[in-house]
Amino acid sequence: MEIEAIKMWFFDLSPVMQALMGGLFTWFLTALGAALVFFTKNVGYKLLDTMLGFAAGVMIAASVWSLIIPSLDMAEGQGYIPWIPAVIGFMGGALFLRICDAYLPHLHLGQPKQEAEGVQTTWRRTTLLVLAITLHNIPEGLAVGVLFGAAASGIDPTSTASVAGAVALAIGIGIQNFPEGMAVSIPLRREGVSIGRSFNYGQMSGIVEPISAVIGAAAVIMVQPILPYALAFAAGAMMFVVVEELVPESQQHGHTDLATLGTMIGFCTMMVLDVALG
Repeated sequence: MEIEAIKMWFFDLSPVMQALMGGLFTWFLTALGAALVFFTKNVGYKLLDTMLGFAAGVMIAASVWSLIIPSLDMAEGQGYIPWIPAVIGFMGGALFLRICDAYLPHLHLGQPKQEAEGVQTTWRRTTLLVLAITLHNIPEGLAVGVLFGAAASGIDPTSTASVAGAVALAIGIGIQNFPEGMAVSIPLRREGVSIGRSFNYGQMSGIVEPISAVIGAAAVIMVQPILPYALAFAAGAMMFVVVEELVPESQQHGHTDLATLGTMIGFCTMMVLDVALG
């Protein structure tokens, strides 16, 4: 009975508040993963690469089931040729992340500072590492917010966008954020950064998610005709992160089979969540 009351309370919230809570949940699991640094500073690359592969699988499945399919359904319900908003939004999301990737200073895990991407800067290596994770957390937060906003729009009652689906997406992204928080804090600790600072950098990498979730929900509520484009935009941004960052990083230590298995498991996990809850 208490669970049902909580469910009804959550469903009665405004979509912006739902998006905020969904974003806070994903950030919390990022912080939980980062908190492992208090117990160890040595996590093998086999486990780390497998978990990065898992994160990639979750994001691929979320892009398809939680974002692209609802985008197609909503575009058709609004009288558009369904694939046009999906293609435009998807490529727009990828282009947005490519521009951010080109200009925002950041450093991928396991790379020396001289391999930092974006404009040249004198920022410290730890800051650049955190910015790399933060950069790919932006589309995750946007995806959660846009889906909550789409579910509350009421434009197309036949659309596959639903509050339950948005909750499933938040759960899936939260699960894959756990290894991402760990992937920031533990390598920093291994490099000699203090435990407190390693944890702080790890959890800070996810704080952008509730912020971008609120922005995404508010934007699509205020400008409802952009909903199919916004859903596909979030999908394109997430797919860019998967291909440009997660997959290469998960395979740079020679654990290709484990990383691939992690990707398959992550994909199935998110697919099951979306179908079962959405």
